[in-house]
Amino acid sequence: MPTWAWIPITLFAVMMQTVRTAGQKQLAGHLDPVTVTLVRYLFGLPFVLLYLLVVMQAFDLALPAFNSTFLIFATLSALTQIGATILLIYLFSLRNFAVGTTYARTEAFLTALVGALVFGEFISPLGWLAIVISVAGLVILTLARSDIDGAHLLQRLFSRPALVGLGCGLLFAVCSLSLRRASLSFGLDNALFSAGLTLVYMVILQTLSMLAYLLWRRPAQLTTMLRHTRLCGFVGLTSALGSMGWFVAMTLERASYVKALGQIEFLLALGVSHLFFREHTQRLELAGMLLIASGILVLLFAR
Repeated sequence: MPTWAWIPITLFAVMMQTVRTAGQKQLAGHLDPVTVTLVRYLFGLPFVLLYLLVVMQAFDLALPAFNSTFLIFATLSALTQIGATILLIYLFSLRNFAVGTTYARTEAFLTALVGALVFGEFISPLGWLAIVISVAGLVILTLARSDIDGAHLLQRLFSRPALVGLGCGLLFAVCSLSLRRASLSFGLDNALFSAGLTLVYMVILQTLSMLAYLLWRRPAQLTTMLRHTRLCGFVGLTSALGSMGWFVAMTLERASYVKALGQIEFLLALGVSHLFFREHTQRLELAGMLLIASGILVLLFAR
């Protein structure tokens, strides 16, 4: 697979994530946040299993032995993704959730920082510049679309929403870095296969753990979920397709670079709002969009 393949694969993952989010918003009107989170795993599981089987048949591959490095990092990635999702959901229940959301969107920078300090990932000076520029643009964009300003944001650094937001971003960062380490632990040349193995293991673990929790604590929600199987299936399919893209991209390229490029999602969302919903774009929003786009361009040249 060519070294540049992670770029279109990441863009595909971003598009699928955007569509999945729209489906989850519709589901949120019928199910509680925890059950909505389960839907992406439970209804996505058949699709990720099918993906792995197709890859194995296409390349005539057999399942390798699972090593301890894979089990540790894949399990860590699965659990941190659940934790980050729960924190993100909790964030929206807080009064000053906009502050927390802004800090949560430093995820790309946190991925680079944790990757360099803990996971030993090398990032070039130009790569750091690209990540900082794009994250700054995202923060400005978030501020422009909320009723808080930069000074207020700094004052609220140690508030509960800010700490929850940072915790959310940090857990998502660890999730991305761990899944890359797990996928690479097989030492395989086929990124489609190693990413698929990691994805299937994680989704099975996430499905079983969340299903057990709901059976124990909220069994009535499962009955309600079954009344919306068509929408749940749509969320499961788009979630599986998006995850396939993210996992393959992060197997091919450093997680921090993939996350930085993934921020183009916010430009797409704004473009849709402007073109289809005729929403007015503020000057501060344009400045944020320009910084994100500039950061992404610098990132592509950084390689």
